[in-house]
Amino acid sequence: MANATFDIEKVRKDFPILQRKVNGKDLVYFDNAATSQTPKQVIDSIVDYYENYNANIHRGVHSLSQEATDAYEQARIKIQKHFNAQKPHEIIFTSGTTHAINLVANSYGSFLKPGDEVLVSALEHHSNIVPWQMMCEKTGAQMKVIPMLNNGQLDMNFFHKEVSSKTKMVFVNHVSNALGTINPIEEIIATAHAHGAKVLVDGAQSAPHIQADVQELDVDFYTVSAHKICGPTGVGILYGKEELLEQMPPYQGGGEMIAEVSFEKTTYAGLPHKFEAGTPNIAGGIAFGVALDYMHSIGFNVINAYENELLTYATERIKEVNGVIIYGPENPKDKTAVLSFNVEGLHAYDIGTILDQMGIALRTGHHCAQPIMDYYQIPGTARASFSFYNTKKEIDSFIEALKKAVSMLS
Repeated sequence: MANATFDIEKVRKDFPILQRKVNGKDLVYFDNAATSQTPKQVIDSIVDYYENYNANIHRGVHSLSQEATDAYEQARIKIQKHFNAQKPHEIIFTSGTTHAINLVANSYGSFLKPGDEVLVSALEHHSNIVPWQMMCEKTGAQMKVIPMLNNGQLDMNFFHKEVSSKTKMVFVNHVSNALGTINPIEEIIATAHAHGAKVLVDGAQSAPHIQADVQELDVDFYTVSAHKICGPTGVGILYGKEELLEQMPPYQGGGEMIAEVSFEKTTYAGLPHKFEAGTPNIAGGIAFGVALDYMHSIGFNVINAYENELLTYATERIKEVNGVIIYGPENPKDKTAVLSFNVEGLHAYDIGTILDQMGIALRTGHHCAQPIMDYYQIPGTARASFSFYNTKKEIDSFIEALKKAVSMLS
């Protein structure tokens, strides 16, 4: 066991869904990179909100509104402290990482002009590609791609050669959702800043495994989705440096993001409300804070060590399967708890379908990272992704099921 104080059976009891069966089999949930499961403590916080103080936040003088506002803003402070942002208003609530990236693309991206260049990595989720393509089409800026290598890591020699005074923004994920690769974001941020470029890091896949310190990283923008980190769907955050957020025009108009409105002129509210138009996902924001509390009660160092143990074990066991091909870094220390693989001669979809009949939930396809699949000249992979509530026993069940699937399909 990675840590003697880590009681895996106690942790698993916090997740009601882990007690259910799928197709008559005990559920083995290995699709954590798509969404993590939710502990009862977080579920209870959502029920508590709707049962006891459901009200719209900010400006309400009645007690329920004030209680809801306090809980929501306390969640913002929890998130600020978790990521070590300098100020609470540098945390902007969004509907998730995709929303947060689109916010930056449409707002800060509006400063781009013809002749400017932006750099995006080949390891990105579509959410960190498409918004920038759209913005380049609008502004005339040019997008360049940092290529990947066969080991699933970025070609940093290309990056250092291509970044220049023309480069205005660099977009890179902290961790690849398709391969689990941990990117060298410290090096990327420092190099980009040396050339005057700003950096957005997509932290959706890193947040469940790595506690990022945005001040230590000196990152300009960092995005996270709550549902990857034991929280609910439909809520996330954008961290942005105060001076950059102050410069940026609002992304959406409506209630909450205004100070004064007349038909002649509107004055926008200050941070963070300038970017939070409309009624937010109040219960989701509060539950996000509770999810972070839960993760901290276990400890991110403990979580990281245990998940690395699971990944190392799974990597060794899957090599027992004839014809298996693993994609991404060979050394488990170079990635988070993701095992992206194919079996020679078989389609990942067929493998996933048979495994589902045995109660094993994993993801198949291109994982919204089609350029990675194009690089390997494959239609997709099967992806098993682990969390701290998974066990080696579940990995054993997965491997035995995979062997049966291969035998059936061969």
